[in-house]
Amino acid sequence: MAVALTAATPAFAAEGDEQSADTIVVTAPRLTATDAATEADEELSTGPDGAAFIARQPGAAVVANGTLSGQVQMRGLFGERILLRINGQRFATGGPNAMDPAMHYAPMMLIDRIEIARGISPVRDGPGLGGGVNTILKHARFGDGSSLSPQIDLTSQYRSVDDSVAIGGLVALASDSLRLGVIGSYEAGDDIRFPGGRIGSTSFHRTVYGVQAGFRAGPGEFSLEYRRQDTGRSGNPPFAMDIVYFHTDFARAGFEGDLNDDLRLEVHANYTGVSHRMNNYELRPAPIIAMTRQSDTYADTMAADASLRFGSADRHIRVGGDFELIDKGYVLYNPLSPAFFIHPLDRASSDRVGGFVEWRSGFGAIESELGLRIDRHGASTGPSRFGPGVPAGPVNLANAFALADRNWSGTSVDASLRLWAEMDAFTPRLTLAHKTRAPSLIERYSWLPTEASGGLADGNIYVGDVNLKIEKAWIAELGVDWQGDTAYARPVIYYRRINDFIQGIPFDTTPGILNTPVEIVSNGSGDPTPLRFANTDARIWGADIAFGAKIAGPLRLDGVASYVRAERTDIADNLYRMAPANGRLAVSWEESRWSISVEGQFIARQHHVSATNTEAPSAGYVLANISGYWLIRDGVRLDLGIENLFDTYYLDHLAGYNRITGSDVPLGSRLPGAGRSAFARIRWAM
Repeated sequence: MAVALTAATPAFAAEGDEQSADTIVVTAPRLTATDAATEADEELSTGPDGAAFIARQPGAAVVANGTLSGQVQMRGLFGERILLRINGQRFATGGPNAMDPAMHYAPMMLIDRIEIARGISPVRDGPGLGGGVNTILKHARFGDGSSLSPQIDLTSQYRSVDDSVAIGGLVALASDSLRLGVIGSYEAGDDIRFPGGRIGSTSFHRTVYGVQAGFRAGPGEFSLEYRRQDTGRSGNPPFAMDIVYFHTDFARAGFEGDLNDDLRLEVHANYTGVSHRMNNYELRPAPIIAMTRQSDTYADTMAADASLRFGSADRHIRVGGDFELIDKGYVLYNPLSPAFFIHPLDRASSDRVGGFVEWRSGFGAIESELGLRIDRHGASTGPSRFGPGVPAGPVNLANAFALADRNWSGTSVDASLRLWAEMDAFTPRLTLAHKTRAPSLIERYSWLPTEASGGLADGNIYVGDVNLKIEKAWIAELGVDWQGDTAYARPVIYYRRINDFIQGIPFDTTPGILNTPVEIVSNGSGDPTPLRFANTDARIWGADIAFGAKIAGPLRLDGVASYVRAERTDIADNLYRMAPANGRLAVSWEESRWSISVEGQFIARQHHVSATNTEAPSAGYVLANISGYWLIRDGVRLDLGIENLFDTYYLDHLAGYNRITGSDVPLGSRLPGAGRSAFARIRWAM
């Protein structure tokens, strides 16, 4: 994005805040001239949600499936392999193609801070194959006195590349024992421009509103929040359909408090309900009547967790448990032909019950965190329903699926060991872990050949496999954090070996020969070579670094660089949609109340592509950005800038391929990046 990495020091969480040494916290831009703690962490992103914000961090990238559908990639893993939460709440997304990944529910206007576990997520947060992200939205904070005092935190933005506007924030009343808040945001944008025209079907609309409350009673705090998000018509050119709506409700209640000096209790319960519709005719040229399609989906998540911490923040044993219940399904139909409807995922459910123990200790200069968790998983689905207008091929597949064993259960074990030592300016770190991920309901139960792939958006048709095994990763990471008087650096190298990695493979040993019912049905949908989700083996390794230095006076330099390689080990192929080697370098002039930054973004070519997923290579490119801010007064900040200063035409390797006819982007071509874009953002907080 346009703003430079303005960190004067690496943004690490403090020892006592229940975060490990390899967790970083990125906050919203500072609002006072003396707010040095926030200055060290600040970032600015003009994208509409948190995915692009996170992508500025070392090892991170964004998989661009649409303006509101970007997925976070961290060190080669993305989608459900990353443990993503909003306000500590994890949930199932509503779309079978992940049109609403977790960051879809984190509008930039409402983000307070983002906690990023760069390598692995702690076992206390739940199972997850890779790192973790917890996005904290703006919330009321307790005041200093007994009377209620107002709190305001409002932000608005304009961006020229899509003529988008956004406004949102928090209005609250708080005392030292009670806090009451209302949050809300509104965003709308037109199609994105690029050097050569517009990218069709990239407009978007989204509204969020909610209430929150907290009450201090004795040793802790009771909290309650409700939030509603309504996403309107929003385009997804890499997919066969666009968003018509998402109607999503979030509810969460909890208690956190110290029962005595050496005993802390945390308890939470939450619910998420997603209702979603998508179709292929409202935001793009309508197909012939027979191919008109609409889909209605739902996903309900109920979850709870509880833990007890015995000891202090940096010397303790923590034990806890959690459970998660997910109900999910969708129907595909032709709204112009009532007899044609079919349920590719019908009344599917999954459940998980888990427990964990963590031990935080130290041995001389060495600090350690050892974690172990065990989860019991279950999944099931009903026989599919369909209408009288469905052809015989899909009907036969549905009947065969009805006779299959559709119940599954399994156990996963996660373990992690983190070691670090604070040695003056150096903090070396070592992480060893065994992490797991259970197959999604889409991967296991998609019996009908469709493009539902959980967000891969590679244009292939997929079917699931009821016999999929749990993914298991062995992980090693080594890094060091160095902080000098005028410079810093935090390099990391990592290696992951993933057994039973779930990947699409050819449906049978004779791809292209239509000798199975699945291939025949898939061919009728335009793909004679469908893929089947299967357990394979993979390895991912790489390195990333964040660094910076003061040059002279208010002049400073900051940067990040990332490299990742990901490949199958059962065959000679690469994993799909991996970020190419990339880096950012920014030079900033920082005064107490204003700053200006010039940034270069460098992306290498990517030729390590997946043959299985028919992935095309991409060329490298360089972008230039300029931005600055002015603290008009304490609590009021204005940001201005230009992204892609020279209006460079480029193709982002992680962007999908265009599925929209009549767009200025050729059908089937990789989507180009946004052209030159000026932006202005103002924030007022008190």
